[in-house]
Amino acid sequence: MMFIVRSAGGAPSEVQVKMIRKTPAIVPDGAGKTDYFCVGDAEAMAVLRAAGRDVVELRDGWYSDDAGGGVGISGHGRYWEVRDTPFTVKEAVGPGGTTPAAESATGDHVNVRRAIFGV
Repeated sequence: MMFIVRSAGGAPSEVQVKMIRKTPAIVPDGAGKTDYFCVGDAEAMAVLRAAGRDVVELRDGWYSDDAGGGVGISGHGRYWEVRDTPFTVKEAVGPGGTTPAAESATGDHVNVRRAIFGV
């Protein structure tokens, strides 16, 4: 599952960080903070919250980074794609923990429909 750890300090060491961006200006109390897009389970989120971290659960949608790419989320955070550009998948996790980006290491195009919907 992917979620955001919003922090004015460093990145969390308890989970994998897949993307980093400045917290958008529209976020209340977001000035000077950084969003760390992390992968972990509900237990990892609970541990981070207990340690005083600001954990944001992600909804389905697109979360842009600071360089023209971003993260696409579906399945309430269970399925995600990290993209260098809106059209280039860098890494993804679909149904059953599959990683279509890793399967296409030969440089082939990623089947986005299969990556998102599993069909």
